[in-house]
Amino acid sequence: MSTLPSAAEGSRSGLLVRGRQFQRRYPLLQLIALAVAFAYGVATLPGLGSWAGIKTVLVVASLISIVSVGQTVVVLLGGFDLSLPGFMVATAYIIDNLGPQDHLPFILVLAIALVACGVLGGVSGYVCHRFGVQPLIVTLGMGSALAGLAQVASGNAPVGQAPQWSVNLTSVGSKTFGFDLPPMIVVGVGVTIIFAYLFHRTITGRRLLATGANQASAEYSLIKTRRVWAAAFALSGVMAVFAGLMVAGFAGNLDTSTANPYLFQSLVAVIVGGTVFGGPGDYTRTVVGALFLAVVNTVLVGHGAAAPDQDILYGVVLVIAVASYGRERRLRDRI
Repeated sequence: MSTLPSAAEGSRSGLLVRGRQFQRRYPLLQLIALAVAFAYGVATLPGLGSWAGIKTVLVVASLISIVSVGQTVVVLLGGFDLSLPGFMVATAYIIDNLGPQDHLPFILVLAIALVACGVLGGVSGYVCHRFGVQPLIVTLGMGSALAGLAQVASGNAPVGQAPQWSVNLTSVGSKTFGFDLPPMIVVGVGVTIIFAYLFHRTITGRRLLATGANQASAEYSLIKTRRVWAAAFALSGVMAVFAGLMVAGFAGNLDTSTANPYLFQSLVAVIVGGTVFGGPGDYTRTVVGALFLAVVNTVLVGHGAAAPDQDILYGVVLVIAVASYGRERRLRDRI
């Protein structure tokens, strides 16, 4: 004999539905996890709650979030970009060697790096769309080739020393117009505002989200999806140039061993933030994921965790996040 659900069960069911709807719009669970991780760090690590400790966390989070810009765009299309370290290393080589050797001004060398990485990134996106090849394969090949060329050209030495301005930009002790606020944090906030606006308030951003959600429907809406793919990967390559400069400034120099960890961190920041393959998601969620990673990194290092321990935790968090998002219907099935 069937029974009608009780009022309490109906109320719980309604709250659950509203909670899921709220979570789809806002990264509530991620913010809760961030608050818990930071509270644990403050309770167990002396100084983390001070302004000096908070500055360190925000600088690291800003760096991770900027590295993750291109990854966010590509994940929204349904793939991911493994060529980021290669572009970053190639950028460091071009700027550190082409300028001093040929006596070219920095602006010109930077323009060369931007054009080269943008074009090669666009080629990756074109190939993925035109021939239906998985971005995993194309970007892995492109990144490996670029990193290998840079390493061979540099004699397998550290590829590039960071310009002094990038060291100052990423230093926790630097000030902005005399205020005790590192410039890297200001840059991170500015990038967040720009890409939040780009994704949701421009035609370009809406075409990107539409293509990632349902490429067939986007094409029926007269969106040239091949151009979207090429432009998205080109943007990823361009942003890798700036990311490479900042990572080099933060680390002092840049080679494959310095750049490779940021590939995994960028992917974890995107997925943990709540952006899934093909959508939904946006860059502000990635920033929340980067903040979470920065806090976790600081707490782990403060407690003496080694790099393998950090990788284990990243993997566990990534599996939990993907398993959680995988239970929802794909965005293309909802529209």
